Amino acid sequence: MSTTVDRSRLKALMARETASFVRTHPKSAALFRKARRSMPGGVPMNWMSKWPGGFPLFVSRAQGARFTDADGHAYVDLCLGDTGAMTGHAPPAAVQAIRSRLDRGLTAMLPTEDALAVSAELKRRVGLPYWQFALTATDANRFSLRLARLVTGRPKILVFNYCYHGTVDEAFITLKDGKPARRRGNIGPPVDPALTTKVVEFNDLPALKAALAPGDVAAVLAEPALTNVGIVAPAPGFHRALRALTRKAGTLLILDETHTICAGPGGCTREWKLSPDFWVLGKPIGSGIPAAAYGFTAEVARRAQELIRVEDCDVGGIGGTLAANALSMAAMRVTLEKILTPAAFRRMDATAARFTSGVSEAIQEAGVGWHVTRLGCRAEYLFHETPPRNGGEAAAAADFELERFMHLYSLNRGVLLTPFHNMALMSPATTNADVDRHTSIFRSALVELLA
Repeated sequence: MSTTVDRSRLKALMARETASFVRTHPKSAALFRKARRSMPGGVPMNWMSKWPGGFPLFVSRAQGARFTDADGHAYVDLCLGDTGAMTGHAPPAAVQAIRSRLDRGLTAMLPTEDALAVSAELKRRVGLPYWQFALTATDANRFSLRLARLVTGRPKILVFNYCYHGTVDEAFITLKDGKPARRRGNIGPPVDPALTTKVVEFNDLPALKAALAPGDVAAVLAEPALTNVGIVAPAPGFHRALRALTRKAGTLLILDETHTICAGPGGCTREWKLSPDFWVLGKPIGSGIPAAAYGFTAEVARRAQELIRVEDCDVGGIGGTLAANALSMAAMRVTLEKILTPAAFRRMDATAARFTSGVSEAIQEAGVGWHVTRLGCRAEYLFHETPPRNGGEAAAAADFELERFMHLYSLNRGVLLTPFHNMALMSPATTNADVDRHTSIFRSALVELLA
């Protein structure tokens, strides 16, 4: 069934799409040129340089599942800030709660009642009894790792190859010829990550067991399913074995659900009845306001309180002046209570299923050896006939040139996908018409590629 894409044709089509993008976005181009005078690469964050087309769009307004750029073009947004705007842009309930908080103060280094409501709701959804807050999932992961090292007295962390945990230093490690090595593109690592971290392939239980055997791993930091290298699902029985192996080794288990919250109101942890020692969520929990939460067991809380002296608790590397500020707590409360509700997830799942079905039918019609995978309200297509079993296989199947073409082709026709891998995310505001628009564009791209 597999069909090879003609590379010369792909290059010609990409040149055409790039020229069209430049021609139709003069205001974004002008803003980009101006930005280069004060920002390296003309972007406020390094990875924004990766958007195809020669320069990124400059956004003027975003509402629901759509946004408008500086040139006045409107788009269906299936990127949604790579999960950061999974709630949809500027959801009315969140806007109202945020505006109300603005008039009453934003940060005071003191708790508000919203913190009680958020921690209670997360306890109900996830099952862990104790909660703390940060501004990003990266920080929540870092703080969880510090606590894990504290309560276990162990130095090492274990991650899965091609995992995603924000900018946590320990996670920028990979396997090369079966040996740990720092990931390509790892900017200025403070130490060789092999000194702090062990890495094995996802779904590889023998390798996991061997890595835990020496008894030096404080925590396994994992996504329930890999997400940033394409969706890689756990094999049957994997999570049951992961939990059994970590408990036997005296290793804590941290589940980072910053992406896999797409599976439902309590993420994969609730949907699959998992039982981590820590649970982390960032990105969408604040409806676009920087916010994150991490929960943990009563045993972790007890041990941490025994070991942390009050006089030192402000200099221990956990927390931050703006963490748990009043604005982020208000945003988290309204997001959990009124936006990312069970009813919203049911609608989002249905829309994602429609997306998956449409893309799958187009792939079958074209006879091309690709596949599409869905996890809750998140869906993604990969340029490989069979789903990968681990991060190494997923990375080997990646096609950067083809990914950029598919992204830019969709963008030029009014649909934004996540640019680093062709992921589509549904928000409560995403409609069947939005999904069908993408399917039509996707089908046209295949026709042109394979003509």
